[in-house]
Amino acid sequence: MSRIVYFDCASGASGDMLLGALVDLGLPIEVLREELGKLPLPGYRLEARRVHRAGLHATKVDVIVDGHEHGHAHGAPERGLREILLLLEKSQLEAEIKAKSAALFHRLAVAEAEVHGMQPEDVHFHEVGAVDSIVDVIGGVLGLAWLRADRFVSSPLNLGTGSVSISHGTFAVPPPATALLVKGVPTYGAGEGELLTPTGALLVTSYASCYGHLPLLKLEQVGHGAGSRDPHDRPNVLRLIVGEEETGSGQRVLVIEAEIDDMSPQMFGPLIDHLLAAGALDAYYTPVQMKKGRPGVLVSIVAEPARREAIEELLFRETTTLGVRYQEWQRTLLAREHVTVETAYGPIGVKLGRRGQRLMNAQPEFDDCQRAAERHGVPAKEVWAAAIAAHRAGDAKPS
Repeated sequence: MSRIVYFDCASGASGDMLLGALVDLGLPIEVLREELGKLPLPGYRLEARRVHRAGLHATKVDVIVDGHEHGHAHGAPERGLREILLLLEKSQLEAEIKAKSAALFHRLAVAEAEVHGMQPEDVHFHEVGAVDSIVDVIGGVLGLAWLRADRFVSSPLNLGTGSVSISHGTFAVPPPATALLVKGVPTYGAGEGELLTPTGALLVTSYASCYGHLPLLKLEQVGHGAGSRDPHDRPNVLRLIVGEEETGSGQRVLVIEAEIDDMSPQMFGPLIDHLLAAGALDAYYTPVQMKKGRPGVLVSIVAEPARREAIEELLFRETTTLGVRYQEWQRTLLAREHVTVETAYGPIGVKLGRRGQRLMNAQPEFDDCQRAAERHGVPAKEVWAAAIAAHRAGDAKPS
């Protein structure tokens, strides 16, 4: 069984909404206070309360700074990446929490540096450098670790619409740093105002391994974290869904595809080799009929989710496609084992496939059969048959 946490971001996401959803799931606010108390960061307190958002019961977590409820106190010091990393270094937090939090702030600094044309080490955070946002990010890391999930999945991210006022002025939604944080992630805009904050974007995209519909799982818990606003047309909440996914012998893979009708056939020859070298589990071509009656080729690649960007990069570099699509599939694998059998033509490898304790398949390695056939001047099918007979006779040893 695999424990899955799903970010339902239909109303966007923010750091305080994530904290609210975690507390709603059962994370004791006292535990969160105690862990955050290991930071040398005075001048705030953490409060949780039950609220309604469009009639839905949810938990609101507030970081109250010098009497300012979840807002930046006037004159609050600007903090840069160096200051925040030093803050983490001086803390009594567990090493894994320190490392993950530092990685998140560094990622944010890289985005801010790209926006402003400077080095990440020279970035000074404005909104995210304030006490409440630091608490949101590190509290989010603490809470997501408390869930002990095997993996995180997210819905497409709702950015919101319109404009937002930040320290540098008024910008269209999403503001520049948020736009960089969600680069390569499925997004859309619905609802009024900024719905996905920089801290929300940072946390969700740093944890989610894929985006789409709720996976098939046995639902266990649902937590609702409330945002500050309460529009009447939708519940302004981030929903966390926790459940167990049946994995067994299954494996989660992506099927990545592109249709091509304007590339020289010679270019398709080495493409398969390049894809396999880039980590594809399988790759194949299917002839298709495309628009204007053109014959085309559907390139299909099966890959682990972590290899998606590398596969996409290769397709854009090595082919004429202007776009790719992908979807998540589950595949069931037989447990594999390799043995060697002795035949009249020499040792031959045999690949076995088992389901539980049952042997479902025994397949001689064809390359071994081909080489033995060439050495002995016999057809490969004879060597193949000899290897099958040897395996059935029990003449096998582990490879």
